[in-house]
Amino acid sequence: MNRIYEPWPWYVAGPMIALTMFLLLLVGKKFGMSSPLRTTCSALGAGKAASFFRFDWKAERWNLMVVLGAVIGGFIASNFLSDNTVEINPEIAQQLSTDYNIDSAGDAYLPPEIFGFEALSDPLIIAVLLIGGLLVGFGARYAGGCTSGHAISGLSNLQLPSLIAVIGFFIGGLVMINFIYPLIFTA
Repeated sequence: MNRIYEPWPWYVAGPMIALTMFLLLLVGKKFGMSSPLRTTCSALGAGKAASFFRFDWKAERWNLMVVLGAVIGGFIASNFLSDNTVEINPEIAQQLSTDYNIDSAGDAYLPPEIFGFEALSDPLIIAVLLIGGLLVGFGARYAGGCTSGHAISGLSNLQLPSLIAVIGFFIGGLVMINFIYPLIFTA
């Protein structure tokens, strides 16, 4: 049971992801996490407001099971198969504490200083979460898929647009964490 509690090495997790991608390819499906959002919106009637949502969502309901499985699997893994801690470099933990007042670094996957209910009383945090969510949602649709869809499915299918999108995701992440995040959260 201890092997399940610990992170799996790349030579186990990587082939499992590859096998999943191969099986999806065999049945003509593509993996991603932004497509189920489109399917959900279409199922709830968003096609009446925007042509983007006018499609046969019933043919795509399989991807809703992917999301449900990810939520259930994440809940089980988080609550029953891990101790909810993450090992990070002690220097990074010290920098997060000193520069950003995040004292729980290494103690939790989602630091309560950012994601706890107390943080939601700060209008700046709420604004960052809302604007960030809108930008991520818009960006995922504009890029033709989310990071998981492009990085896992698109790259495994050798799609050049996915490679370009993944490079853009990495550049955007580096710019955010190194330049924009310090401007927002440094007091």
